[in-house]
Amino acid sequence: MKQDSTVTLHPDEHSRRTAEIMQRFNDVFQLHDPSALPGLVAEHCVIENTVPAPDGARHAGRAACVQLWSAIATQPGTRFDLEETFVAGERATIRWRYWLADGNSIRGVNLMRVEDGLIIEAMGYVKG
Repeated sequence: MKQDSTVTLHPDEHSRRTAEIMQRFNDVFQLHDPSALPGLVAEHCVIENTVPAPDGARHAGRAACVQLWSAIATQPGTRFDLEETFVAGERATIRWRYWLADGNSIRGVNLMRVEDGLIIEAMGYVKG
């Protein structure tokens, strides 16, 4: 099931574009289809993942980021429930709940940054 609950805090053109990119990014996980990722991720993108604790692994470059997100998006039996996406200018916060194949879930947020229409930074945090 695809969900959308985007809140744009500054309704200017920059925020509108960032909201559109976040919508397309969230669709990757909602639809389990990572094919859009190469067109959403900048060559110099950096992800700070949620694991391993306490700081998470760092993934740098388009290929590494696309590979990580593709693996998450296509994990069998899982789903993301989007709780909210807040957008302000080049920044977005995505609040989510991730359901594992065994029925357990974790809640978290991604702090995202967009530049020139592409994701350049993502920092993931989970509760617990």
